[in-house]
Amino acid sequence: MARISLLLVLGIILISYIGPATAYLRGWNMARETRSEVHRLARDNAALRARSKRLQDLQTVELEARRAGMGRPGERVYVVRGLPKDR
Repeated sequence: MARISLLLVLGIILISYIGPATAYLRGWNMARETRSEVHRLARDNAALRARSKRLQDLQTVELEARRAGMGRPGERVYVVRGLPKDR
């Protein structure tokens, strides 16, 4: 009888640890996901800062605008299609 009572108490103690253990695992997983998101956002931030720095140069801005099909006021913009891919 004492063994059964002891096993029952041990079982109750183990069951009481299930809730905190699952909460710990959820928190650990969330922290891991957050770290990876912070890492990705830091990479994006660095890329955007580099692009912002490049766009401080007026020649770069003009080149980007021309790639987007824009031109200066009064200019005629021509689009040439069908060129070979190696050019």
